[in-house]
Amino acid sequence: MTIELNHTLVAAHDKNAAAIFLTELLGLPEPVPFGPFMVVTLGNGVSLDFMDSPGDIPVQHYAFLVSEDEFDTIFGRIRARELSYWADPHHNQPDEINTRDGGRGVYFDDPNGHVLELLTRPYGSGSG
Repeated sequence: MTIELNHTLVAAHDKNAAAIFLTELLGLPEPVPFGPFMVVTLGNGVSLDFMDSPGDIPVQHYAFLVSEDEFDTIFGRIRARELSYWADPHHNQPDEINTRDGGRGVYFDDPNGHVLELLTRPYGSGSG
């Protein structure tokens, strides 16, 4: 049996706003309600199930592997919204992207403080 990740829960102060933020930036289909969740399905079938969570939300990290063309489009949306972005997950390199493994990567935060990452090459797939 091949084991695959099917879904994960994403805590949010407003599940609808958080799910729409992600789908609009990444150019994904609109989120779909399922029970108490707003479900965002990615191209590989994995879903991010946004749920309302009161109080403090622990910061999580979500990385999205995208093509070079998708990176350009999504990065354009990040800049058009004037979102802060960094070349690193610790926010030490503002207004920069990285070129790890011969690809490109960028980090930005969602409205709940989760650190989102775009990368065009999986880590360890090339030099750099």
